[in-house]
Amino acid sequence: MSDILIKNVHIIDPDNSTDGIGDIFIKNGVFADAEAAEGNVEIINGSGLKAAPGLVDLHVHLRDPGQTDKEDIISGCKAAAAGGVTSLLAMPNTTPAVDNPDTVRYIKEKAKEADARVYVVGSITKGLDGHEATDIDALYEAGVYALSDDGRPVVDTSIMVAAMKKAAELGIKVTAHCEDPYLAGGKVNEGRISVELKVKGMPAAAEDAGTAREIALAMSYDLPVHICHVSTATSVRMIREAKKAGVKITAETAPHYLMLTEDALLSRDADYRMNPPLRTEEDRQALIEALKDGTIDAIATDHAPHTPEEKADFETAPNGVIGMETSFAAAYTALVKGGVMSEAELIRKMSCNPAGILNIPAGTMYVGAPADLFLYKDEEWTVDPDKLHGKSKNTPFKGMTLAAKVKMTICGGKIVYKDLG
Repeated sequence: MSDILIKNVHIIDPDNSTDGIGDIFIKNGVFADAEAAEGNVEIINGSGLKAAPGLVDLHVHLRDPGQTDKEDIISGCKAAAAGGVTSLLAMPNTTPAVDNPDTVRYIKEKAKEADARVYVVGSITKGLDGHEATDIDALYEAGVYALSDDGRPVVDTSIMVAAMKKAAELGIKVTAHCEDPYLAGGKVNEGRISVELKVKGMPAAAEDAGTAREIALAMSYDLPVHICHVSTATSVRMIREAKKAGVKITAETAPHYLMLTEDALLSRDADYRMNPPLRTEEDRQALIEALKDGTIDAIATDHAPHTPEEKADFETAPNGVIGMETSFAAAYTALVKGGVMSEAELIRKMSCNPAGILNIPAGTMYVGAPADLFLYKDEEWTVDPDKLHGKSKNTPFKGMTLAAKVKMTICGGKIVYKDLG
């Protein structure tokens, strides 16, 4: 691995309040003083490009072990690199679930050869059944960075409280899939579109009831919690008020909730089905405002690969869409081109803030930090599923023209992706 000098690039590094033309020097896998660059250095012409700290995706399903026909650690990280993602949080709903130290160690070992840094989430309950607690101390000893039953809520509230207490003690995060399972179970947002399609809907109340519970627990016990994939205006209002009241709460939403609404389901295409589902225009606008005012801290993908065969039938297909390769471009299109926020503010939501939530050495380009960054350009491109780098192609952005293109990704000082187009 040679040292790298990127010259005359527009550096956007919110963590260091940097926004202007300069040089970036990478030596021995970390950021170094550009003025000290000498010797055998690979020089990259950064003219016309922008550089930012590598993205940190707080919500990824890599499907490995056990579901590697959909994705695996290596292929998922190739997709990550193509989207500028250099660190990701891998959810535990694999087969077997990440409810034991051996599975944690398997993921960590395989990830050593991957093109992004993989941080492992341990499940709160065995088999993600919601009822029987895992040995969190053993999972932490094996190397988990967070706890979640994502994909399902933790049904037993006492187990959720115990996990939140233990996570706070260990200095790791609980990330909460907020859903009342007794209200959930539909295929699309409950309302006008579910009626028109004549399919069972998922009411916003299912998510809102789950969000309310986690806020109540965080408030009552003075414990932190991170709320996953926020999709409703009511959940936004509750999170906003909780933050004002001093509750230790952080939250994420996903690019598809910023770009699309439930109307996309009229095509009866399962690539627009996920959980939580696409909601109304009112919900979409509430999420954008929540990102703008800081109610929602981060943008994550909930990257959830499925095979074309699984997604072929609208009503029987599993929920979930892929997202890492399009995350920055889609969010840039919705928020920067949409006039909602600056590029620096977007990068803060997708890199700096997620790194802070997870408490990992990322989201910055200060001298001495791991050299994780991506180069991008204001360049329109049309999403072609067949040209994406992961195994599965179930993107909700297919055929859509996006306004920014990742041109190169560097992880740990190594070039892991280069756009040759």
